[in-house]
Amino acid sequence: MSSSLNIGELAPDFTLPATTKHELSLSEYRGKMNIVVAFYGMDFTPG
Repeated sequence: MSSSLNIGELAPDFTLPATTKHELSLSEYRGKMNIVVAFYGMDFTPG
C-alpha cells in the first residue's frame, strides 16, 4: 500500500501495538495533541 499526503491533509487513521500490551490508534489523539510518527525502514537488519 502506497499513499502520500499533501501539506495540511489529515493522516489516515491507523492502529499500532503499544509497549503496554494494548493497541493505540491515531484517532484516539486527533485534536488533543500533536503526534510525530517516525518509521525506520530496514531497522534491525544487517547492512
